[in-house]
Amino acid sequence: MRASNRGKAFPMNNTVNNKRVFCVVPHRPVGFAEILGKRGDVRLDMIEQASPHAAVAEVLGAAHAYQIGSARDELVRHYQAQAELLQQTPNLLIVSTNGAGYDTVDVKTCTARGILVVNQSGGNAEAVAEHVIGVMLCLIKRVGESDRALRAGTLARRMDYIGGEAFGRTLGIVGLGNVGRRIAELAGTLLRMQVLAYDPYLDAATLRARGAAKVELDDLLRRSDFVSINCPLTDETRMMIGARQYALMQPTAYFITTARGSIHDEEALEAALRDRKIAGAGLDVWEKEPPAAQHPLMKYDNVIVTPHMAGVTREARTRMGQFAAEQMLDALDGKPVARIVNPQVWPRYAKRFEHAFGFVPQEPPAEPNWHAYEK
Repeated sequence: MRASNRGKAFPMNNTVNNKRVFCVVPHRPVGFAEILGKRGDVRLDMIEQASPHAAVAEVLGAAHAYQIGSARDELVRHYQAQAELLQQTPNLLIVSTNGAGYDTVDVKTCTARGILVVNQSGGNAEAVAEHVIGVMLCLIKRVGESDRALRAGTLARRMDYIGGEAFGRTLGIVGLGNVGRRIAELAGTLLRMQVLAYDPYLDAATLRARGAAKVELDDLLRRSDFVSINCPLTDETRMMIGARQYALMQPTAYFITTARGSIHDEEALEAALRDRKIAGAGLDVWEKEPPAAQHPLMKYDNVIVTPHMAGVTREARTRMGQFAAEQMLDALDGKPVARIVNPQVWPRYAKRFEHAFGFVPQEPPAEPNWHAYEK
């Protein structure tokens, strides 16, 4: 069945479809279509990135839900959930991101329009946590530096690349959500590290239960041998780590981020490395992704770089796709959903949902205001 001259629809039987979901190629989660396809009352439309809004106007106008890619540099601007697109989707009730991040979504505008925003937080927590621990060990043991020297034929003495041990050191985690708590668990149990955490949305007892001591950000930076950033990019966290924050860190400390670009200031980080204010860095996220090979941070042997792949494992992709599909169906069925980014939207969203489907959705259990630091 063709939804338009550029879009494809995937109903799986002859039951009348009255719930409309769309995705943009190739940003469809693993297994998403297969799970939705078991429901005869749900229609999934796939549209192309190059399609102008006019070519898929019927799909956009009828859609109740949008399953959206999370990486802003991989999804074309005109299909990000910003004001331009939202003006073309008058019936849209739900925006669901493929991952934990929601950089592609204008949450404020969605909230103003009564659109529920959900993510898949926790689906890639194991993958990201393992990545952080791996990068941390590679940095302190100087694996990247010795690897480059050995390949380049510049290694004179192996003792020139003597490293250290992570066991018993101090790890500071910014944002103790799904990823942060798993990092704390791994670091605390495997390496017997002291774990500090900065998370203004969680009290000391909650952080303690998650394996960390609650501290303020400046204190965390001063005391930590490793600093791991694990909070989403929001107005509150944008450029949160800059020159002043790097200056607080110990010259033997390492900075690691698997969160989002623009939480840390890349120019200030390059200056801190150049002036040897810190010992090194592990960077998985960038302001522009992927970063250019000539990026100033690429020239440092004590910097380990990856292309936003900490959460990209086969297991995590499958898990995230299942989370996305099941949460989408629950939302469309009016059942409670757990991963809400904008809980304040509920009263207006519930009225719009009732108008669309004829019944009131079940309100989720009250949650603390955790979403700003949850990943």
